[in-house]
Amino acid sequence: MSNVATRLLSLILLLQSKPRWKANELSEELNVSERTVHRYMAMLDEMGIPIYSERGPYGGFALLRGYKLPPLLFSAEEATVLYMGAQLVGELWGRTYSDAVTSVTAKLDNVLPDDLRGEVAEARRSLVIGGLTARDYRPWEATIHDLRRCIKERRCVHLSYRSRSGEETLRCVAPYALTLQWGNWYLVGFCHLREELRTFRVDRIHDLVGLDEYFDLPRDFSLRQYLAKTMAFEPTHEVVVRIDPPPARQVRATHEPWMHIEEVDSAFTETGAASGSQGAVIVRFPVASFDWVTGWVLGFGPYAYVLEPPELAERVARAAEGAARRYQKPSGP
Repeated sequence: MSNVATRLLSLILLLQSKPRWKANELSEELNVSERTVHRYMAMLDEMGIPIYSERGPYGGFALLRGYKLPPLLFSAEEATVLYMGAQLVGELWGRTYSDAVTSVTAKLDNVLPDDLRGEVAEARRSLVIGGLTARDYRPWEATIHDLRRCIKERRCVHLSYRSRSGEETLRCVAPYALTLQWGNWYLVGFCHLREELRTFRVDRIHDLVGLDEYFDLPRDFSLRQYLAKTMAFEPTHEVVVRIDPPPARQVRATHEPWMHIEEVDSAFTETGAASGSQGAVIVRFPVASFDWVTGWVLGFGPYAYVLEPPELAERVARAAEGAARRYQKPSGP
């Protein structure tokens, strides 16, 4: 469907959404000039769409009251978006929205014309959503489902929560929202035990019970602002690692966007002396902790050498020594 046809449909839907629109308002919504809006209005009039216009400061464009577009007037691209969105919701939310996912896809299958359904089927075959969820969330489907219901009903919950250190505490929480971050589901809510807004990992929540105690969601609460403030990535170290050939070629070709790659003329040994080989790279990137980057360095074996910071170099050395001891054969008979 062309851009003009898409905008004409959008224009009709906008005119249906409220009684009267000014040309400048429609131009902003459609991201076109006012002159183009008037041209679109003339095209709709030629198509027989009942459009009324009035000049003056209190004038504007209006659609005949009661006029409605046929339902589910979708292009192949729009229908594909709906199908793929339903698939993603089903993958992330599990049984909470499983019935709705089944229902919406069945309705789309029922109302789409055969030729359009064929286009959508081909798009769904060649565009597959995958790899967005790092974990199997089925063990926590019941917890997510109950939390979602209590969030909707504005009901407080009583739960047992296990912290990262393993400490178990009983909490009464006003659940504000659920969010998926870095492969984990989190509950954001007001904790009455701590008397402040807190974030809880859903897989650490146990014995959840909905209470007959209700709460009002604060008007100034914004989940996006809260997440930006509390879950923003704040690097505390800059890692500098030298990768020698042959894996240097792979790093050069497939490194992450947040990694800075520098070419060097010769590789260095673990003592820093030139070994004479060509094609090494130096990789720089920020990290908040050394947990994952230790394994990343060790994955390159003898071809990686940590230049900075010294704490990471020591940690990698200890891990390598520990691994070597595990594979040492016992002496003696």
